[in-house]
Amino acid sequence: MANDDDFKGRRLVVVEDEPHVIDLIRTTLESAGFIVSGAMTGREGIQRIRNELPDLALLDVNLPDMTGFKVLEDVRKTLGIPCIMLTVQDDEDSRVRGLELGADDYIGKPFGHRELVSRVKAVLRRSEAPAPMARNVVTVDDRLHVDFDHRKVIVDGKEVHLRPTEYKLLHHFINNPGKLLSHENLLSKVWGPEYRDDTQLLRLYVNYLRKKIEVDAANPRYIFNERGIGYRFTEY
Repeated sequence: MANDDDFKGRRLVVVEDEPHVIDLIRTTLESAGFIVSGAMTGREGIQRIRNELPDLALLDVNLPDMTGFKVLEDVRKTLGIPCIMLTVQDDEDSRVRGLELGADDYIGKPFGHRELVSRVKAVLRRSEAPAPMARNVVTVDDRLHVDFDHRKVIVDGKEVHLRPTEYKLLHHFINNPGKLLSHENLLSKVWGPEYRDDTQLLRLYVNYLRKKIEVDAANPRYIFNERGIGYRFTEY
């Protein structure tokens, strides 16, 4: 796992239409050892990201020429770099949409200096973490098999693509069959301690995972909700 010194010199691109916000982000992240460049429109941001191939991009949702979601979709189609969406604090719809489109995280504005640095480092750690070790092949039942050696999830005989965070979440579930895992436990283990209170993020990713592995996501047979406490994966 990367330590703080490993982040020095990492390149970030900030796509944000307010110059003072770009300056704030640049000052904050450069003080933590990052190299930061900015763009004030979606088109400029896409071009800068393609040219610089940064380690991470921060994308404001509201841009003058296109939404940050459009920039996110373009980056996701052509590059594999992690992306963090910048939204206003109470804009839950934007947060949900960004995560559904593949954003790695969201940060609500206004944000604190330490929160910004912590979130950026957490996303970089997750994106660069090696595949977790586990038993070679796990057969949950006749329709769900997980090959940890090759990071393959087989549902009804077909391989299902999981994003890295979805895979880490499934890994943690499978290695704790039948156990009640609290929201805080799952968030800390999969995302990092910075996220231990973000139950909305966990709920979204559990829903994503259910849609990919369950027969009926509304009536799960693998991942069960213990209301207000956490989740439990079926025993096998």
